[in-house]
Amino acid sequence: MTDKPLVNRVANSTLLTINLEDYFPKTPIKTFDLKDYLFMELILKEKDFRQALKEHDWTQYEGKVLCIFCSNDSIIPTWAFMLVAAHAASYAADIVQSDEETYLTLAYQKVLSDMNPADYENKRIVIKGCSGKPVPVSAYVELTRMLQPFVKAIMFGEPCSTVPIYKKPRK
Repeated sequence: MTDKPLVNRVANSTLLTINLEDYFPKTPIKTFDLKDYLFMELILKEKDFRQALKEHDWTQYEGKVLCIFCSNDSIIPTWAFMLVAAHAASYAADIVQSDEETYLTLAYQKVLSDMNPADYENKRIVIKGCSGKPVPVSAYVELTRMLQPFVKAIMFGEPCSTVPIYKKPRK
C-alpha cells in the first residue's frame, strides 16, 4: 500500500451545489380545511359555519401563512373562503386560497423567477436532492428548465453521489 494522502475530490471539484431547501419560505405555513366544517362532509350550512368561525381559535395563525382549501370534492361557495380570510386577517401574515403544496409550488416559482440563470454560465451544477423540507418536485423541474441553456452540466443528488440529468453537447 502506498502512503499517498487522501484527496477529497468532491471538495476540490468545480461543482456548484444548489440546495432548493435554502429557498423554502421562512414564514410558517398553516392550513384551514373547509371539509372539517361541512355537514356530512358535503354541505356548507351558513349559520353553523359562521358560528364555528366565531368559536375558532384564530390566534394559532399569528404570523403564519394561512392556506385555505377544501380537501374533498364539495362545491364550496366563494363567500366561505372570504369569511375565513376575514376572520384570520388580523392574525395571519398572509392568506391564500390553496392547499400547502400549491402554495409551495407558487412560492418556489416566484423565488426561481428572481434568479438569473446566466449567473451559472458554463458551470457544473448539482441540485441537492435530500431535503428535510417538502420542496415540491415542480421546483426541481423549473430549476432544471431555467439552467439548462446556460450550464455545462446538471446533476441531481449529493456531490459525492449524483445522477446525471443534463450535459451540454460538445460543439
